[in-house]
Amino acid sequence: MMVGEWRGHPGRVVTAALAIAIGVALGFAVHLINGSAQNELAQAVRSVNADADLQVRATTPLGFDETLYPVLARAPGIAAASPVVELSARFGTGPSRSLEGGRLTVLGIDPLRAARVTPALLGRMAAPTQGASGFVPESLFDPRAIVLSPAALAVSGRQVGDTVTITAAGRSVEFVVAGLLSGAASEQQVAVLDIATAQWLFGSLGRLQRIDLKFTSGADPATVQAALRARLPADAQIVTAQSEARRGDNLTRAYRVNLEMLAMMALLTGGFLVYSAQSLSVARRRPQFALLRVLGLERRGLLAQVFVEGALVGGVGAALGLALGLGVALGTLRFLGGDLGGGYFQGTAPDLVVTPLPVVVFFALGLLAALLGSLLPALEAGRAQPGIALKDLGDKNDPNARPAGWWGLGLLAAGGAAAFLPAVGGLPLFGYLSIGLMLAGGVAAMPWLARILLTPLLGAGRGNVSVDLAIKRLWGAPSQAAVALCGIVASTSLMVAMAVMVASLRGSVDDWLTEILPSDLLFRVESGGFDAGTRAQIAQAPGVADIVFQKSLPMRLSTDMPPLVLLVRPVDRAQPKASLPMIGRSATAPPGVTPVWLSEPAARLYGHSVGDRMALPLGGSNPDVFVAGVWRDYARQSGAVAMDEADYTRLTGDDLRTEASLSLASGATPGSTRKAIRAALPPNLASQVQFFETRQMRAIALRLFDSSFALTYALEAIAIVVGLAGVAATFSAQTLARTKEFGMLRHVGVLRRQIVLMLAVEGALLGAVGVIAGLGLGLAMSQVLIHVVNPQSFHWTMETRLPLALFASLAAALVAAGAGTAVLAGRRALSADAVRAVREDW
Repeated sequence: MMVGEWRGHPGRVVTAALAIAIGVALGFAVHLINGSAQNELAQAVRSVNADADLQVRATTPLGFDETLYPVLARAPGIAAASPVVELSARFGTGPSRSLEGGRLTVLGIDPLRAARVTPALLGRMAAPTQGASGFVPESLFDPRAIVLSPAALAVSGRQVGDTVTITAAGRSVEFVVAGLLSGAASEQQVAVLDIATAQWLFGSLGRLQRIDLKFTSGADPATVQAALRARLPADAQIVTAQSEARRGDNLTRAYRVNLEMLAMMALLTGGFLVYSAQSLSVARRRPQFALLRVLGLERRGLLAQVFVEGALVGGVGAALGLALGLGVALGTLRFLGGDLGGGYFQGTAPDLVVTPLPVVVFFALGLLAALLGSLLPALEAGRAQPGIALKDLGDKNDPNARPAGWWGLGLLAAGGAAAFLPAVGGLPLFGYLSIGLMLAGGVAAMPWLARILLTPLLGAGRGNVSVDLAIKRLWGAPSQAAVALCGIVASTSLMVAMAVMVASLRGSVDDWLTEILPSDLLFRVESGGFDAGTRAQIAQAPGVADIVFQKSLPMRLSTDMPPLVLLVRPVDRAQPKASLPMIGRSATAPPGVTPVWLSEPAARLYGHSVGDRMALPLGGSNPDVFVAGVWRDYARQSGAVAMDEADYTRLTGDDLRTEASLSLASGATPGSTRKAIRAALPPNLASQVQFFETRQMRAIALRLFDSSFALTYALEAIAIVVGLAGVAATFSAQTLARTKEFGMLRHVGVLRRQIVLMLAVEGALLGAVGVIAGLGLGLAMSQVLIHVVNPQSFHWTMETRLPLALFASLAAALVAAGAGTAVLAGRRALSADAVRAVREDW
């Protein structure tokens, strides 16, 4: 019985299974990719942190005073301390080939101290090669010796014993590769040299970026940490393995959870398609089920039959989804790395990590979605009265009865109320609950909504029999219309919600880029910077009409959170809008208090608003600053703090700037201005400077945006395909199930072509109702995504943009799919002659 039904209507079953498979595949792939990337990040942290029990890290790359080292080395509970200079660097002397800059981490260590605290950073004996000698730790005292990780050696293209050039802090130095690191992960680029050499050659005298610590035997970590905190300056923090793990998790948590929730929405849509398929199957087989009941089959037997069918659909879909998800994860890790398209783990190529528990969980989720989709059809099959069902193939409800819409509207209202609830642990769980309730409410309200939308059309078909029959049948059988529409509405609304959200964010980002990139030319140096004299020379270069210098550097405000960005640039206290894309009100700082302007994500992440006071760990002190305003920033999800350059230099003593944006003088060209600026720069900076035209930067930014939403675009496209496939399968099944009805119409004189036209009108009307319901529900869900999910997840806001062209094409596709599928299926159903079509009524 089950096999025969599936053989007769394979499209409906296949569509439902594919919908389940897609939801499982997306969720499983996101989980695998993120798990692999997190594992890679943990390896990277271990490769750089080595074997230390505890670390004290600088809050910014400027480091802290090295006099802190003896203070910590003599602290209670500390057996040994190892000072470290940590610099971002790259191989070679020319400008970096990417915006991200160098990915080589240079560590300057004291070999004698590191031997006790982090011995893995000392390297291992290297097999002699041509011109090479074995490495011993004492060789690190050679001012030209350096030890590389295997990954760094591979990138450099050198061998042990060769010379290699490393650029860091604006200086390029040649070293001899003395050996290989044994503890660094093979994928991480790490270079180790003597700490005195690093401080002297790279201009870091008197500064440290971190201190690695080893506890005494039996020391209590909590007690030691409390004692150390009392000794730390403001520009240093205690970092543990646990805090680094939390920081790595917080880095991608919002992005990861949002993708997984969208995948669950796709799985929910699959559940609705299973419901549609099972409802149609039960309606078609109602006489068969009634006959089985008459022959003695109990009600629970029918329930088990429908549930087994749903479980098989869900099991096949879930298994297919797991295989598909594994393939998607492998392909993504190979071609996009482990950053999920979001740019969080750039430069890494993680190995895929698969564990049994996620496989079981996602298989169970697919199975559960199918079983829930089969619940109502199973109950419907069990409640049917055998005597009536043996002859009644139509809608069991009275056509004049008004469908109840209260519980659908109740779910919609509950969804709207959930949208106003706060985030849970920084995640928009109630936001996604709101979307799920709205989706369920929209589907539940379809009979009521279909009746309302079709009522004004009741008199529209009086001049045409086919049109009149089509309208009155849909009006009189709203529950059957709802079964056909539930899958359409679910997939359409999900697609519309995502499309509106992405279009709104992309449009807002485009406007923001236009506002923050008003100049003609941008340039930067990856390391080092422009001092006051160099900046004056650049400003006088031919072709430069106006120029603004700035500096960006990471700053840790919390050990558990990713670093935010300190943006140093000229900011007019009276008119900050001239320099920053301000939103909301601004305030004037009290006399003697330094003003700062927080980006929208920073304000939300750290709980500050205009007028608040906060502390910034700068220059060894903890200056009290005043939040003078909030500005829009889509580039830095972890937050940014803007500070006037004069205040920054006063607090830190750092006068270097690393970036500039300029407007061209009349008649000047980008090419000639580039040459003039290079000529004005010192040789060490002229070889490193990178130039970008504003249009290039805008194109790069939008390309990165599209890359970060690659999986969302894929989910949107899949939703369209699944929706159209669902339309075709559902309308085809419903039409083929009405062969007896068509025979009756033929007996009373309705022509074959009139029935075909009636089916076309029915399909078009159902498609139109589905479009109206899907668009309305999708727009409501999009507002939850825009005004609840995004602010609670990514901490930025945006204005709603409607992709009207997409809406128009979607409406046309759904109406055409409904009408076309109904006509094609109708021709097949009408192929039997009228007498045989009603043979059951003889």
